[in-house]
Amino acid sequence: MQGDPEVAVLRLGHRPGRDERITTHVGLTARALGADRVILAGDGASRADTVEDITDRFGGPFAVDTVDSWRPTLRDWDGAVVHLTMYGEEVQTVESEIREAHRERRDPLLVVVGAEKVPFDVYETADWNVGVTNQPHSEIASLAVFLDRLFEGRELDREFEDAEKVVVPQAVGKRVVDAGDE
Repeated sequence: MQGDPEVAVLRLGHRPGRDERITTHVGLTARALGADRVILAGDGASRADTVEDITDRFGGPFAVDTVDSWRPTLRDWDGAVVHLTMYGEEVQTVESEIREAHRERRDPLLVVVGAEKVPFDVYETADWNVGVTNQPHSEIASLAVFLDRLFEGRELDREFEDAEKVVVPQAVGKRVVDAGDE
């Protein structure tokens, strides 16, 4: 969010043929709910064009980075690391501590979202292993809930810059207009 230290989302892994939409939706959720960028590693980098296209059409700022391996990104991150996992501490227990580190101490935040089985060293590297529920669920859902808790709903009022298209909220139907026509 504007004025806050950086929030980047690292998509850890990608199962070709299975995760095409999931990886794309991790990027779109990160963008829509206040992150500054998504980092797509390995095979997941193939989804960068889709996320960049949405950013071009619906505004930003939002960056999409691609890397061959996620390990150097995690190892070299200069800030706090949150790993979203259903095995972690309850989000409601640690959210204020994470928010304080991010906003008050001004720590950039890397939010790690897994795909295939997450290696144990990710759990050890993370400052927080956070579960939004301890039940099986989607990584997209956990990212959405976590970002909303981090930003306390401020991300819902965000205005995107340089948009070509704008969604017009309405009770029934779908309406997307050129940005100048709203």
